[in-house]
Amino acid sequence: MAVPSDSFRRLFPALLLLLAFSGNALSARQCADCGSTSVPYPLSTAPDCGDPRYKIRCNSTGNLFFDTLNNTYAISSIDPDSKRLMIEPAPFLPHTCVTEDISTGGILLNSSLPFNITGSNTILYLNCTDALFNSPLNCSSDSACHAYINGSLNAGNPAGACSKEPVCCSFKAGGSTTAHRIRVRTSGCRAYRAFVNLDESLPVGQWPAPALELEWASSAAEPPNGG
Repeated sequence: MAVPSDSFRRLFPALLLLLAFSGNALSARQCADCGSTSVPYPLSTAPDCGDPRYKIRCNSTGNLFFDTLNNTYAISSIDPDSKRLMIEPAPFLPHTCVTEDISTGGILLNSSLPFNITGSNTILYLNCTDALFNSPLNCSSDSACHAYINGSLNAGNPAGACSKEPVCCSFKAGGSTTAHRIRVRTSGCRAYRAFVNLDESLPVGQWPAPALELEWASSAAEPPNGG
């Protein structure tokens, strides 16, 4: 009977690790479409597909949702190439300049998960207190938030209600303080809107629909071709 060589004995543990890693990679599976929307790996809508750290939800009517620590937001689009998705900001409470998620403090991502708010977002804080004038945000008369309010008022947009609340501010998201949070509260700003890749020189009627863009970090395992 042949006896394994010393070289084989030394290589055997490494071979076992390689086989284990290969098995994990091959077991990675892309999730089925949610309605008409493709769910790219590593996003996961079920325990048996995707990577569970990248969990999103697909409801019974084929709509996708993203759960934050304190709320749930509809997903409006997913771009697998850039590893980014867009969520819809909370709507305004009827006839007010207050967004519905004020009761939960706005958008708060779990910083231990592989999602963050991108720097492509322009955030408009609306219905703010005078204390915001002491913040590093642009709360001046030339802030994009004023153009948005005025344009919304003329177009019958619900944000027109913010014309009664004169203090508003704007900033570009994605820094260390906004990588995981867009905060709304009664002692600060009571409403917000987010726009991706906003060209502020355009008339408000030509701005994109409100959305907040998130990106996800690459997953260690990728599915085999074909999902």
